[in-house]
Amino acid sequence: MTPLVTALRNAALACAVVALSAPAAQAQPAAAQVQLPPVPAVLDYQLGAAYTPPAGVTLVTRDSTATPAPGIYNICYVNGFQTQPGERDLWLKNRKDLLLSDSKGNPIIDPEWPDEFLLDTSTSAKRTRLAEITGATIQLCAQKGFKAVEIDNLDSYSRSKGKLTVDNNLAYATLLAQRAHGLNLAIGQKNSAEESRRARTQVGFDFAFSEECHAYEECSSYSDVYGTHVMDVEYTDNLRGTFANVCRDADTPATTTLRDRDLVGPGNGAYRFDHC
Repeated sequence: MTPLVTALRNAALACAVVALSAPAAQAQPAAAQVQLPPVPAVLDYQLGAAYTPPAGVTLVTRDSTATPAPGIYNICYVNGFQTQPGERDLWLKNRKDLLLSDSKGNPIIDPEWPDEFLLDTSTSAKRTRLAEITGATIQLCAQKGFKAVEIDNLDSYSRSKGKLTVDNNLAYATLLAQRAHGLNLAIGQKNSAEESRRARTQVGFDFAFSEECHAYEECSSYSDVYGTHVMDVEYTDNLRGTFANVCRDADTPATTTLRDRDLVGPGNGAYRFDHC
């Protein structure tokens, strides 16, 4: 055997040893390990009040402060990109540097929800700290027995006066998806229908949860990416046609529910519930 052949053989053997001894690539905390919401489903959206679901309901969303409805699939609502009403003083006192501020140093609010501050996702360091805070809420959802989380206000960058970008929020959402999957929870995209493909492939969202995708003609932006795993809530005060027309529309997700705007319980005269 010539010296050259010997050298080539030894090099090949060395490469083989390295390949065999190298650790296997780590799999992502994956959607394969979580239980996705049933589809099609009869959905009840219970953020305003938690009550015994009507007969036939197979899917419920409740706030993270509530407990799951027994015997059916429950999604936990998490306000991931803005502060919750009632937590104003907590954030101003202990976490003000994590609130997005305008040029005068005043926290930027959501104009439609003036008791909610926008979170500052503009830097990696802030995203990491915010993910620890929101991650604790996601963990609470898992401990209570919820099977999934829906993360609200992905589109907060659109209200940020140019201080946030979609990339900032997708990077932050990725941290939340990793936390949810690590707890064997499915995680749902909320808002930013036009970013659905990136939200699924880059972030790792498992399904989409929409409010009024029919009213705003954006249901197909979700279903083109998530297929049948799209849930929608329409409201009585903003229907595009009758609810029967909504359900007949081919673009409307099979899992679509009609609710009153304030999401009150059945004991309130304003309560409305119907489904496709």
